Amino acid sequence: MTTFLTLQDAELAFGDQPLLDHANLTVADGERIGVIGRNGTGKSSLLRVIAGVDKLDDGSKTIMDGLGIAYVEQEPFLPPAPSIRDSLIARAGLDLENDDQLKWQQIARLEEYLHRFGLDAERALDGASGGERKRAALALAFALNKDLLLLDEPTNHLDIEGILILEDLIKNQYRGSKSLMVITHDRAFLDSVSTRIIELDRGVLRSYPGNFEAYENRKEQELYAEDIARRKFDKFWAQEEVWIRKGIEARRTRNEGRVRRLERLREERAARRDRLGQINLNIDAGMKSGKIVAELEKVSLSFGNKVIVKDLNFKLLRGDRLGLVGHNGVGKSTLISLILGKRVPDSGTVKLGTNLQIAYFDQLRAQLDPNKTVAETISPGSEWIEIGGSKKHVMAYLGDFLFPPRRANVPVSNLSGGERNRLLLARLFALPANLLVLDEPTNDLDIDSLELLEQTLQTYPGTLILVSHDRRFLDNVVTEVLAPEGNGLWREYVGGYSDWVHYRPKKETESIKPEIKEKPIPKKPKTVKIKLTYKENKELENLPGQLMQMEADRDALIEAMSAPDYYSNHSAQQIKEQTEAIEKLNIEINTGYERWDELENKKALAEQS
Repeated sequence: MTTFLTLQDAELAFGDQPLLDHANLTVADGERIGVIGRNGTGKSSLLRVIAGVDKLDDGSKTIMDGLGIAYVEQEPFLPPAPSIRDSLIARAGLDLENDDQLKWQQIARLEEYLHRFGLDAERALDGASGGERKRAALALAFALNKDLLLLDEPTNHLDIEGILILEDLIKNQYRGSKSLMVITHDRAFLDSVSTRIIELDRGVLRSYPGNFEAYENRKEQELYAEDIARRKFDKFWAQEEVWIRKGIEARRTRNEGRVRRLERLREERAARRDRLGQINLNIDAGMKSGKIVAELEKVSLSFGNKVIVKDLNFKLLRGDRLGLVGHNGVGKSTLISLILGKRVPDSGTVKLGTNLQIAYFDQLRAQLDPNKTVAETISPGSEWIEIGGSKKHVMAYLGDFLFPPRRANVPVSNLSGGERNRLLLARLFALPANLLVLDEPTNDLDIDSLELLEQTLQTYPGTLILVSHDRRFLDNVVTEVLAPEGNGLWREYVGGYSDWVHYRPKKETESIKPEIKEKPIPKKPKTVKIKLTYKENKELENLPGQLMQMEADRDALIEAMSAPDYYSNHSAQQIKEQTEAIEKLNIEINTGYERWDELENKKALAEQS
């Protein structure tokens, strides 16, 4: 195992806010590291330091000689050029005047990856969307085939199809002698690709082996222990403060040590950075709408030769939580306009229900006036805002969405993407709405905020229409899915994203296979007696205990690797061996549970026969 880079006692600050505070990090070959943390904590700055774009204020960065690094920033810059290909050639710094065979091979490789991401190399750069520019920059990064790939929010602007392509490329290309570091809020993506999670929290980098699910389990235990330790600390500190105020006893020589200890406690208390607050989300659902929210009968709509919707029959009922899925450009936003009655179909009818109060979250955030301040956006002309029949001061309400008082008078144009997202949510949730329409609400939200939004929507009593490419978010929020089937046809599925993937029609090439292999059913089928063999009975008897032991072994390894000093006290080879041991145990555990299900099902059939 080779160490690619090391950060030791790394310090970096933005103004008076420390982003890295004596942080330590080691990246070895074969690792796929997911970088997580609250918005504004410095994740992008960390990647910029590793990429060599920014420098540390203090501490050291050691990089292996000759290490090749490819970096795709959150909003990739593509140099002006006639075509996407020409722009990427300029971004990579390839000199075509020098007829070098290697350079032409790189260009051929670039075109191959552009094709994989569904892009035309000859397409004019000026007409490319944000999603196409992101995919183009990703295609170049994979074509360059560097040792270490750094990706900052690569799933933003990508549809589910693009995310799955990216996942496959990462898992196939970045393993063995190559490594990846990726910042993302897409939990399903992290579960699929990551072998280690790095959390940036209050300037400190904490490492967690495994994918995001393993991190969640470990983090829950850590936060519980941290809360207990802090309560004990605060109680002890308060007792010492009471003691020092007695005065006379504190001045005695024999208690000077206790006074010094109290001074250290005060310093530690002042230096301690409490965990950042959480968004307080509440939605005013307003009055009840009619039982039928919207009903579409034989609705069709086309733009020129492109059919967006064809003969759609669909009914949205009060309390439904509808998810719209499909690749970019398929017509999801247009379909929303039809459902809301904002666009007239070419044919068919759209009937809206009664008492509808609609709040619409626009993915382009066009509803935000860039010249207004944060406070004016929420409550123009008043310091108070009314939610669910009760009044709340606008500063307190903004605090619920993590806007401190000093940000209240900042113009919207100065806000980051994540702040604009939170501001639009704050504005929408301040309005009474029994029909909530959210078009890509998860873009730029950190994982904590995203999970809180999930919980809020799960208990929202009104009707919800959601467009999202976040698979886990869809699974956790929606109860039905409307998905494109091609040629303007849309079909309704009960459940979330995973249910749609399971029940959607197979592709034509997949559906042909069973017909070719299908054999005629015998006229007199033989009756087969099903029973477990002696060996299978013993296997079924021993499996639960074996699985418990494997899970205990895996958890012990994860706990050992989660220690703060683990990566500084172990060699790269030891880290690799233990990481591989965890992955092997995970595979064996999953296989064991599948085998357990198989034997239990066979046992049940044997008892019935």
